[in-house]
Amino acid sequence: MGLIYALGAFLSWGLVVPVHFRLLDGVPAWGILAHRIVWSGLFIALLLVTLRLMRRGPIVSFQRRHAFLLLSALVIAANWSLYLWAVQNGRMLDASLGYFINPLVNVALGALVLRERLRPLQLTAVALAAIGVVAAVVAAGTLPWIALTLAVSFAIYGLIRKLVPIDPILGLGAETFALVPAALAYLAIAPTPPGQGAGQWLLLMLTGVTTAVPLMWFAAAASRLKLSTIGLMQYIAPSCLLGLSVLVYGEKLPPSRALVFGLIWAGLALYAVDAARPRRAVAPAPEDKPA
Repeated sequence: MGLIYALGAFLSWGLVVPVHFRLLDGVPAWGILAHRIVWSGLFIALLLVTLRLMRRGPIVSFQRRHAFLLLSALVIAANWSLYLWAVQNGRMLDASLGYFINPLVNVALGALVLRERLRPLQLTAVALAAIGVVAAVVAAGTLPWIALTLAVSFAIYGLIRKLVPIDPILGLGAETFALVPAALAYLAIAPTPPGQGAGQWLLLMLTGVTTAVPLMWFAAAASRLKLSTIGLMQYIAPSCLLGLSVLVYGEKLPPSRALVFGLIWAGLALYAVDAARPRRAVAPAPEDKPA
């Protein structure tokens, strides 16, 4: 079941979510974000009531962690809004690159913030990704800010959630509920886009489902699979996004950007090889025998 949950989550993020948002081209990115927050909040609230999670212990710890959860909510909202803007403005290729870089940014943050030691192949993988970004800057003459912002913001979000251990659904609920007042205020004052019929309203309501369900599937997969397996399957989503951007929506893949993807994939391959290698157990020190 773990593999099925993981496939569902990553295929949703790589195929269903971007196509869903492209169908909402007539709605501004901020409007989609506001609807996404409100409908996700309603969906999660119904889920919490249904699962009777409100009576469990972790809910009372929100008061001690609200500052960190508010920060993670703001970071993920910024990530979502930039992703929405990229999808709606024909920049799926940049979004795909950002989520390819993201796992290696996670590795770098783990080393810098959590003092996790990097093995030689991991260091090489991060170096290849960095070379790819530098190559993109040199070739284009500009910083790939969309890709870097998506990669870094999602990595920071993951770091915060790692430092604040909490039930995934409760954590998602706390973050969403913190953003709901701002989302409702925006919807109250923002002008309604023209031609917003029943079909478009249905698509906006479904943003709550396409936001919350993949996150819950991911949490279910993470509890059943090895972390290395999850890490390798993570690249399904940006690979699907890359295919959509080039094959379906006609974005150009210039040679310089192809070189960047090649370097990123090489780094990911090295990281995958390192993650798949069996680790030798450290032999216990021999006990001193009495003379």
